[in-house]
Amino acid sequence: MEYTVQKLANLAGVSTRTLRYYDEIGILKPARINSSGYRIYGQEEVDRLQQILFYRELGVDLHRIKLIVTAPSFDGAAALKEHREKLLEKKEQLELLISNVEKTIALTEGRMKMSNKEKFEGFKKKMIEDNEKKYGKEIREKYGKDTVEKSNAKLQNMTEAQYKEVTKLAEQVTETLAEAFKTGDPAGELAQKAADLHKQWLCYYWHEYSKESHAGLGQMYVDDERFTAYYDKEQPGTAAFLRDAIYIYTGMKQ
Repeated sequence: MEYTVQKLANLAGVSTRTLRYYDEIGILKPARINSSGYRIYGQEEVDRLQQILFYRELGVDLHRIKLIVTAPSFDGAAALKEHREKLLEKKEQLELLISNVEKTIALTEGRMKMSNKEKFEGFKKKMIEDNEKKYGKEIREKYGKDTVEKSNAKLQNMTEAQYKEVTKLAEQVTETLAEAFKTGDPAGELAQKAADLHKQWLCYYWHEYSKESHAGLGQMYVDDERFTAYYDKEQPGTAAFLRDAIYIYTGMKQ
């Protein structure tokens, strides 16, 4: 069966403008253009649109999706299985959050009691899931599965007070690092304070702290463009500055 832009848009629940944009950026080209100049889509394009929408639902940006679905090695069946696993993870997370909200409603109505730990279970679960999605593969390869699982368990068992403390620490790291960067001296007092705060922040998540792992993480901030982009978004060069400060703080040589 073939579809015009309008028919495919109606079928998929997207706008015709979206389909035209997908054509423009080369992520979803029509099968052909008919004699009247209309875009015509076939089954192959319908299947690809489904894949694109799955990836979009999982939060993948269009540039990354294009690289995935246009790669010669792309396997549609394998991708669907991966989508299913990701969606099941998302379903589990949503069910936990829904349960958390329902318990909170019951708490406010006086129908039950809820511990502070229970209040934050859903949010901590989401944090773990987000970290797994972004960095799970890399940190497992670098630190090992057992270390990562222990770290996740430590986060999940955080109390409300600990959660507030680590959130405040993260803000202090960011603020101190920004001021330290302006000095240009990773060995300076402010930079070393930022490195120490960073260590304190890590200890809330890591099962066991070591200078070697701390220094290795600092290097990862520079080697991995995702970490670099996060630290450099306000002041380019911040990731490398933090790495250097951590190396000095831990006494590890580059």
